[in-house]
Amino acid sequence: MQNFLRDLESRGELARVSRQVDPRHQFAAVTPAVQRAGEHAVLFQDVAGSAMPVVSNLYGNHGRLCRMIGAGDRTFCKCWIELTDARLAARDTDVMVPATTEQAGGFASGKLSDLPAVTYHGRDAGPYFTSAICLAKEPDSGVPNLSFRRSMQVSDTELRVRLGGIHDLTRYQKKAEERGEALEAALLLSCPPEIFLSACASLPYEASELVMAAQIKAEKIPMRRCETIDLEVPASADIVDEGRFLPHIKRPEGPFGEFMGNYVEVGDNHVLEITHVSYRPDAVLHGLVCGSPEDLRPLEAVTAARVYHHVAAQVPGVIDVCCCPNRMISIVKIRKAYEGHVQHVFLSALESYLDYNKVVIVVDENVDIYDLDDVMWAYLTRGQADRRAMILNDIPGFYRDPKKDHWGRLCIDAPLPWGREAEFARKSIPGQDDINLADWLTQEG
Repeated sequence: MQNFLRDLESRGELARVSRQVDPRHQFAAVTPAVQRAGEHAVLFQDVAGSAMPVVSNLYGNHGRLCRMIGAGDRTFCKCWIELTDARLAARDTDVMVPATTEQAGGFASGKLSDLPAVTYHGRDAGPYFTSAICLAKEPDSGVPNLSFRRSMQVSDTELRVRLGGIHDLTRYQKKAEERGEALEAALLLSCPPEIFLSACASLPYEASELVMAAQIKAEKIPMRRCETIDLEVPASADIVDEGRFLPHIKRPEGPFGEFMGNYVEVGDNHVLEITHVSYRPDAVLHGLVCGSPEDLRPLEAVTAARVYHHVAAQVPGVIDVCCCPNRMISIVKIRKAYEGHVQHVFLSALESYLDYNKVVIVVDENVDIYDLDDVMWAYLTRGQADRRAMILNDIPGFYRDPKKDHWGRLCIDAPLPWGREAEFARKSIPGQDDINLADWLTQEG
């Protein structure tokens, strides 16, 4: 994490807050203000109640995400697909190596209460770890898995963790529970980008996200052994909570303000019994505000890559996909080639990700899909609103939706009308893109 922060600071992308911040609500109030002001990462150096700093908004900028995976001139979608394909072709034993004494050393033993206790939203049940990446092994094959798990801090020995019904970790826990066994797991709370981004990946059940991390880093991943459980964790993780998911035990967790902008109410969720906590002396806790750009941008980017991969394999002319400002929407940029092209894109995009494609918008190549104003301009100025929107009723959506709030689909056709392209040619000003504003504005005084 320290290397990561130094790199951000050298690029002018890290803001520092020296004033003491209250981890109860104040931290979560200041962070979005920094995000709105310039998308900087922000390091809070003095957090009340803990000697450990907290950093946020590391991943809230799309361009930064592209840089982290080495996209260069490629879109995030294309680069991410290449990394995923390389991961699936790699062998797990090729990319993980034992950490050196220097890499594995320097960790202090501590307790959960040493870490900042950040409470984010007004109705949250208490402090949460929001960037926690859970590492666990498949009980039969031993393949390690990385996944994000919000974790409610209850005491020094107990966290309560929500396991999603369709996720790999849930299957691991169920297998262990059916055998009457606890599932050993480690929470990684301060990781470099390759670990964080690989935990966002959607990989087959038998595939390890740690191999994806090695593809992103283009290096082997040094691993160190845990102290109290039979797991190895990346030595680059600066804070590690070791523990066990207890079988046949659930306790109340929540409410908590989730990524969709509302609260998930109290529910009985799994108990992670903490057996050991370790951290580097210079560790910084990563505090992620759920529903903020830092939460949404990485998830949107990997969702877009999944949609792009599926649609581009079936339909010609697909250039890029964006899922901003929320992963419930997919905006597909195409080079329109025939009448009905857009409708083919609709069909393919809808089936590419049944949980999240609540809205699909298709636009031409001259529209900025990362600017929703530009996308809606294309829809509103290029034809009839009713004939260019298609509503599909009563189609199931997001998997966690017992009241069917996310059922139904909306598809919007926003490219130039076929055969009438010249009538809607977009105006331009010669030389506009070459203007350097500093050459034209004068400074007084």
